[in-house]
Amino acid sequence: MKLQVTQENLNRALGSVARVANSRGTLPILANVLIKTSNNRLSISATNLDIAITHYIGAKVSEEGSITVPARLMQDFVNSLPGGVIELDLQETKLNVTTDKYKSVVNGIVADDFPVMPGITSGKKWSVEGTVFKKGLQQVVFAASSDETRPVLTGVLFKTFDKNLCIAATDSYRLAEKKLAKNSEDVDLLIPASSMQDLLRVLGDGDDEVKVTHDEQQVLFQVGDVELVTRLIDGKYPDYRKLIPEKFSTEAVLKRGDLLNVTKVSSLFARESAGSVTIEISEEQQQLSIRSVASQLGENTATASAKVTGSGSITLNSRYLLDALAVLNGDSVAFSFNGKLEPTLLKDPKATDYQHVIMPLKS
Repeated sequence: MKLQVTQENLNRALGSVARVANSRGTLPILANVLIKTSNNRLSISATNLDIAITHYIGAKVSEEGSITVPARLMQDFVNSLPGGVIELDLQETKLNVTTDKYKSVVNGIVADDFPVMPGITSGKKWSVEGTVFKKGLQQVVFAASSDETRPVLTGVLFKTFDKNLCIAATDSYRLAEKKLAKNSEDVDLLIPASSMQDLLRVLGDGDDEVKVTHDEQQVLFQVGDVELVTRLIDGKYPDYRKLIPEKFSTEAVLKRGDLLNVTKVSSLFARESAGSVTIEISEEQQQLSIRSVASQLGENTATASAKVTGSGSITLNSRYLLDALAVLNGDSVAFSFNGKLEPTLLKDPKATDYQHVIMPLKS
């Protein structure tokens, strides 16, 4: 293998894939990236057996070939090089990396031993606008659980309801759902949230389209020059829509910035009580107030003007509330609940495509 490639392109490709390489695995080669030429392009790939990412870049190829090299070393090394042309020259299992002022040899392992994710030979295909997909994932993925004892909840659900493609995630304490797009395909996929985090890192702000292909066991996302393949989670996702109330006895509509500010201030006094804050809504005073108490530090009450229907109070985890407010669109937020032990719903009152549910704490 012999080729020339720009430092900028190689660095970007290594940055996309190297994070997936697993240095703690039982197979040493999983800590490597696969560098391979194909059709006068260079592909950089990494896998941990559950997910694989391949980034294609343009290159001036003199001789075809392939090799695997340590992901961390290669990424850090190329990132440290100045911009310009890099020459890669493979001699047996040694990759010679040469620029104007640098000459290095990286010891590799033959590519034959590198595990390859099986291809999707037949399956459903659909696509979503890139900016819509990225924003939707950002609004949902953080709500997935990291508790491996309930693997179903560590995934992001992609499901079609009434020809609307929705994505949802829950850790049983909170739930986020986003309507992505109209989609006539019948989609029902449970994808690891960790894979969706990796996809978010790949998605740029200017990507036009995300192409999706899936079968019963895995799903392929194609974004520009990057391909990400991940295994699906096997299991039945809870019927979360039953948890979302359709009517509320108490609702406050207020500026999102106001609720964000009073929650931030109250959360400072809530650290001792695991983030617990009590939110009181008063129809008479047309305001929302948040109270937090820390026996060692003191206590705090913060209020914000709101358009209120009904009165009541509920105790929530302030961190969950801050997370939800950070991803909501729009200038205002509707904060709704029925009773102290009922779910709280947050949404933009002018939009119907995103809703966020937080379960109450026992006060």
